[in-house]
Amino acid sequence: MFDCGRIAIIGGGSWATAIAKIVVAHTHHIGWYMRRDDRIEDFKRLGHNPAYLTSVRFNMEEITFASDINKIVQAYDTLIFVTPSAYIKNHLKKLKTRIKDKFVVTAIKGIVPDDNLICSEYFHQVYDIPYENLACLGGPSHAEEVALERLSYLTVACSDRDKARAFSDVLACDYIKTKISSDVVGIEYASVLKNVYAIAAGICNGLKYGDNFMAVLMANAVQEMSRFLTSVYPLDRNITDSVYLGDLLVTGYSNFSRNRTFGTMIGKGYSIKSAQIEMEMIAEGYFGTKCMKEINRHSHVNMPILDAVYNILYERISPQIEIKLLTDSFR
Repeated sequence: MFDCGRIAIIGGGSWATAIAKIVVAHTHHIGWYMRRDDRIEDFKRLGHNPAYLTSVRFNMEEITFASDINKIVQAYDTLIFVTPSAYIKNHLKKLKTRIKDKFVVTAIKGIVPDDNLICSEYFHQVYDIPYENLACLGGPSHAEEVALERLSYLTVACSDRDKARAFSDVLACDYIKTKISSDVVGIEYASVLKNVYAIAAGICNGLKYGDNFMAVLMANAVQEMSRFLTSVYPLDRNITDSVYLGDLLVTGYSNFSRNRTFGTMIGKGYSIKSAQIEMEMIAEGYFGTKCMKEINRHSHVNMPILDAVYNILYERISPQIEIKLLTDSFR
């Protein structure tokens, strides 16, 4: 039976904090890489993350912090990456320690920019980590609700099911139900696409479209997601499973969704820059939209919602005009 060993968190945002809360309750010790020393010092002084999920308290004796990613990588066996995809390469370029033999879990719901690779493929191609040592964490799971210990369902995917099961056992608790899967690629792409569709939902919300249309939008979104996943990675998957459809719905509908919030601002007439400044948080779907558009230039899947969001965000087409064209394509 695989043992996850010593576990470390790479990243300091809200989802990283929520995952740390789950893991440390099971292991009673974690390593935690944060890039800023001042943030670490404030964390130690306050007993909670000073910037995210500030109500979640930690026992400082159970955490070893470091702003040097190499110290964490050297000392820990399982590395959970929870950084925005747009910044993952900036963190990894500081890495001088080999990670080929580590068990790497990506909880990043985004694509590595420029390379246009999902995170597991990036770690495999650039750092030579074998697929059996790569896992992803998916499912409908807003960090804010996990912090409040509201019942959530997570899926751990890995080609090695024993490793997926071992890591899922670390996460399972009264308020976290877990299941395992082997569909790493499908879950990672679905995690990216649901952010794009949540931006679309937000734009429509900002334009005052109602619940009736939102239901049609989400129905078309899951069909679009299914077409893409079937094209790039054919597998006997059930698109209505919570890790696909559930994550899409919670991201498209919830007020906790930063991608929906970002889209709503765009629909109300905010510029992209002003929306990003006001949110003070990363909307992964903004970067994911461009990456998925470029990936789909090779796949040629019919993806009208992706195209519409791309045209609004990157071609500066009027949201009113673009969404009207999109509504005419729905049935």
